[in-house]
Amino acid sequence: MSAAPAPPSARELDEVERANASGKPAVVFVHGLWLLAGSWDPWRGLFESNGYSTVAVDWPDDPATVAEGRDQPEAFAGKGIAAITDHIAGVIARLAAKPAIIGHSFGGLITQKLAGAGLATASVPVDPGPFRGVLPLPVSALKAAFPVLGKPTNRKRAVMLTDKQFRFAFTNAVDEAEAARLYETFPVPGPGLPLFQAAFANVNPRSEASVETKNLERGPMKFISGGKDNTVPWAITNASYKKQKHNPAVTEIEEIPGRGHSLVIDSGWEQVAQIALDFVRQHHS
Repeated sequence: MSAAPAPPSARELDEVERANASGKPAVVFVHGLWLLAGSWDPWRGLFESNGYSTVAVDWPDDPATVAEGRDQPEAFAGKGIAAITDHIAGVIARLAAKPAIIGHSFGGLITQKLAGAGLATASVPVDPGPFRGVLPLPVSALKAAFPVLGKPTNRKRAVMLTDKQFRFAFTNAVDEAEAARLYETFPVPGPGLPLFQAAFANVNPRSEASVETKNLERGPMKFISGGKDNTVPWAITNASYKKQKHNPAVTEIEEIPGRGHSLVIDSGWEQVAQIALDFVRQHHS
């Protein structure tokens, strides 16, 4: 028997209440490894100024701030894909109407799981982590994951990237000054378990890194890929898209040249957010 989902945080409950009271269509944002819900704040401002209510969900037991997260790495340890997905599904269930869902990195994988469960009117996975059946494994993706996968004991631990590791995995496409600012501002320790689950998904028939791609209630989906992403290169995002394209709902993909894995938080975030907003406008009201 699986454990009960972690209950929503007070912040999540407050955001759901405000979204329901607004009467506006809701957009849910799902962060990925090494980031927190606050990383979506600029996106939320853009979407809210265009007539949407927004909710930025946590992963279970996420600290409220980056400073707290760096001081409490143990708070992140042991969180797997199913537990994260179940927690977010519980938050979504409190919304008055089905939302659009946007997720980055492992949040993009979880976005696909939520859409595959019929919980989204539309979804936008941005540089999404791979799921079972996605076969490409570029060398850069292995290098980006090595700080975690290189030690089997990290499966039960949380791992903080060094500035050099973050530079390769996230900020390779921005200049040194911006890379330093982003490292100072955003990353927190990340649970190792999701990376191990994804890494072994294709040899584990019961992997939590599995996505239901054929559900007729999946809704329209658009993939966004950073052209210089080392962590989730085009080959991975495109393979995910090809799996999802078998669904009869609208399925699109767009590559943004010259952008790395930090494309949702760096100085070019608005370009990416506008692409997502345009797709949500078209398919979610």
